[in-house]
Amino acid sequence: MSDNKKQTSKTVAHLAAETLHDPKASAIAKSLAASALSQSHSDKQTSAEMEHKASEVLHSDKYSKETKTLAASVLAQSNKERKLK
Repeated sequence: MSDNKKQTSKTVAHLAAETLHDPKASAIAKSLAASALSQSHSDKQTSAEMEHKASEVLHSDKYSKETKTLAASVLAQSNKERKLK
């Protein structure tokens, strides 16, 4: 498996923490936030399932700018070799 050394930025980690504490945040936003936070100061990579969810968010018009920011961060930390297969 290819190493992806990218980590969640402080700005996105802060957004993710706010999202997790927001009772009005959607389930998908909270899921993306949890994934982004788990990759902060870590060498963890995004799972195939989360890659798919994040991709769907980015291709949809129904999600907020904040949710799309979380999705983009999660995708940036995906396993690059998985995309080549």
